[in-house]
Amino acid sequence: MKTGLVWFKNDLRLHDNEALCNAISNCDALVLFFSVEPHLFKQLNLGFRKAGINRFKFLEKSINNLKKNLEAIGGHLIISSLSAVVEIPKLVAQFGITTIYAEEEYAQEELAIKAKVIEQLPNVEFNFYWGKTLYHINDIPFTIATIPLTSKAYRIPTSKESEPRETFNAPENIVSHLKAVSTKFPSYKNYDFTEEECKTVEPFLKGGEDKALNRLRYYTFESELLTGYRWSRNKSLGLDYSSKFSAYLALGCISPRLIFEAVKEYEKKIKKNQSTWWIIFELVWRDYFTFKGMKMRNAIFHTKGYKIKDVAFENDKKKFNKWKEGKTGIPFIDAHMRQLNKTGYMSNRGRVNCASYFVHDLNINWTFGAAYFETKLIDYDVSANWMNWHMQAFEIYYTNPVHQSLKYNANKYIAKWVPELSKIEDNKIHVPWLFKDLIETTNYPKPIKVYKKWTRATNRILKTLEN
Repeated sequence: MKTGLVWFKNDLRLHDNEALCNAISNCDALVLFFSVEPHLFKQLNLGFRKAGINRFKFLEKSINNLKKNLEAIGGHLIISSLSAVVEIPKLVAQFGITTIYAEEEYAQEELAIKAKVIEQLPNVEFNFYWGKTLYHINDIPFTIATIPLTSKAYRIPTSKESEPRETFNAPENIVSHLKAVSTKFPSYKNYDFTEEECKTVEPFLKGGEDKALNRLRYYTFESELLTGYRWSRNKSLGLDYSSKFSAYLALGCISPRLIFEAVKEYEKKIKKNQSTWWIIFELVWRDYFTFKGMKMRNAIFHTKGYKIKDVAFENDKKKFNKWKEGKTGIPFIDAHMRQLNKTGYMSNRGRVNCASYFVHDLNINWTFGAAYFETKLIDYDVSANWMNWHMQAFEIYYTNPVHQSLKYNANKYIAKWVPELSKIEDNKIHVPWLFKDLIETTNYPKPIKVYKKWTRATNRILKTLEN
């Protein structure tokens, strides 16, 4: 009898899961496994964890949903609080496993875990499958070493010369090892989270494949919100201004190829426009960052970046703390940071502004900000996060948070996340420091600094108040 182990990682789904499908086809019985890796929740020297409580809770929902779906077709998911490096060799011995199936890794920490597991099991066959990106790594017209330095140089040849592979159907039956029994998701206490931490946050989305598929159906055919995506995507308030697929993509609760297929079907049956083009463009951009991150390796985590640029950062700890807490005195920045801390989510517009302000105004080492986003974001993706911060530090022009606050009509958004300013009903909410009565009657902090480069934007705001 051939017994296989399916090692789930960032592929927490039944649909379009090549590793799972091949394991079912080639084995007589299966053991299904997931490790809640302890290193993910370790304390960093910066004073916070590598991954925080929102990410933990989102992962918990996602894994529990995976377990439910596996059990519905005969599987049992063993969930461990120990590293895969420790647990997998035990399972191999316990169940007589001869073959392991898993999604292929690409980031350095995960590759190191994979290498350690393989090293301990010389007599076990390993089968790894690429499932991270829209385009398969073997189908793009580049090797990792020749990935272009610009997204356009990657995107155009790839879209002309490659096609996304067809998705795998979700399996309908699993023959589980007779002695395999599902286990519970580890308690937050195993990772030294407190009950208070758990109570003070609530992930912006509920994790899991079921929620991901529901969201895909809702955003496309049920609501037809996709038609307006190109023009609404830069907002910040609510659920429906953007797809909200990113958190599900990050943990593999949904496949990028399934999203692609849904969009193509939408174009045939509902409407093909700039919005449908744009959402596929963003899936391709996500691919590009993955492949470029693989090319640049650990350089994307270094202060000088892969461009080896020296910047004299001030790294003022008090300013860093105010930014983290959403107490900079700049409402547009603070609203986004407070939402991030509470829910683990922030809009694309917020990420651009908070990063730009952090690097170019506060003059703090960009890697500190990237690490803080890593601890908080439920849609954390190693390449997307660190490459976006790298670009903000070295490649993208400055983004003015005062101008952006007015441009994107952030009044209601600010009022929601900065309750000290919630009673302000006009555009004073963007620049409260200009009004003595607001300074005296609210507990909202004064700005760390007001910059001359904001003058034009503040004058435009003042002009709106004249009428």
